[in-house]
Amino acid sequence: MTARSDVPCRACGCAGVMPILKLGKTPLANALRRREQLDQPEAAYDLTLVFCPRCSLVQIDVTVPPEELFSDYPYFSSFSDTMVQHARELATCLIAQRKLGATSLVIEPASNDGYLLQHYRDAGVPVLGIEPAGNIAKVAQEKGVRTLNAFFSADLADKLAGEGSRADVIHAHNVLAHVADLNGFVAGVATLLKPDGVFVLEAPYVRDMVDRVEFDTIYHEHLCYFSLTALQRLFARHGLHAIHVEHVPIHGGTLQVHAAKQGEADATVTALLAEEHRAGLDAPAYYSDFARRVEELKQKLVEMLTQLKAGGASLAAYGASAKGSTLLNYAGIGRGLLDFVVDRSTYKQGLFTPGTHLPILPPEALMERKPGYVLLLTWNFAEEILRQQTAYRQQGGRFIVPVPEPRVL
Repeated sequence: MTARSDVPCRACGCAGVMPILKLGKTPLANALRRREQLDQPEAAYDLTLVFCPRCSLVQIDVTVPPEELFSDYPYFSSFSDTMVQHARELATCLIAQRKLGATSLVIEPASNDGYLLQHYRDAGVPVLGIEPAGNIAKVAQEKGVRTLNAFFSADLADKLAGEGSRADVIHAHNVLAHVADLNGFVAGVATLLKPDGVFVLEAPYVRDMVDRVEFDTIYHEHLCYFSLTALQRLFARHGLHAIHVEHVPIHGGTLQVHAAKQGEADATVTALLAEEHRAGLDAPAYYSDFARRVEELKQKLVEMLTQLKAGGASLAAYGASAKGSTLLNYAGIGRGLLDFVVDRSTYKQGLFTPGTHLPILPPEALMERKPGYVLLLTWNFAEEILRQQTAYRQQGGRFIVPVPEPRVL
């Protein structure tokens, strides 16, 4: 890997990031198309993954304006039973652990449709969601989850703190990876967090991405891919430090980090930091063959689909997801191989996938059209989806899971 001086690290400003993987020009992963847009030009941006040798942060080297990505957003967390159940269990645990009640406050930047904060609200704990997508913030508000339609920033945190909104718990789930101004975001968290409060962060774990060849988690919304090492260095600039960490299976492998202004790190933190150093996550050599393994996976998947198609099988896909967009566009898998995509989200049905322009239908289309094989683009929810599609599988339908290597279930 040759260092690049033209792209500074998003976290520490180092002018020597090193390229890991180039996925070429791809459309925005959540820019679903309407039928009348299919013949119109479609914006595409370079997608290159790089490593910072100074602070160990893995990141992409292009920043698409957040207003273009998030002002109107098609991902609603509540459509995933897995995510709602995970949120319920976490909220219940923290309410008991932190002794939260009517005088407490829980704040969540990028609160989506209230899938997490609703559980605090139901327990009588005051909440404040901060959601930039107007369409999603409206849904949360209609649920009765107090939600501010805005982007979270250090300036907004100063304003809220000045109004007396200091938090006992701040959640940031699958949002820090989307933030261009990492230092501004974490500084805002430190401003809003009470001295004895806790910041609970969840983000896909870079080690899972590399070890399991989960390259489809790379897209323009995901600017960064975190290790605990990189997070600890980021937190330290703003008076925070990790006090507890867990590895949870959500999204193909996620770090759940609890950070605070006070208190000692427990054994989970010291153990994982030591393990990351032993594995080499803080050095470029660990990432050196990632691109080769990604290319091999792509070739195997395209070959499998091509052979099935040539043998007369009909093929579809499940999940009009962002990760699905990356996989389909990088591998060149479109209408020549797949007939359609199904998705549980009613907000996506009737639209078309970015770049590949596959029609998005309700899941019921699997039973109606009976494709022989379904490429599971949302493999991170495989257990939930396979359970929901028992009838389709009983009638002979097969699912193909693409990572860490293509296999038929």
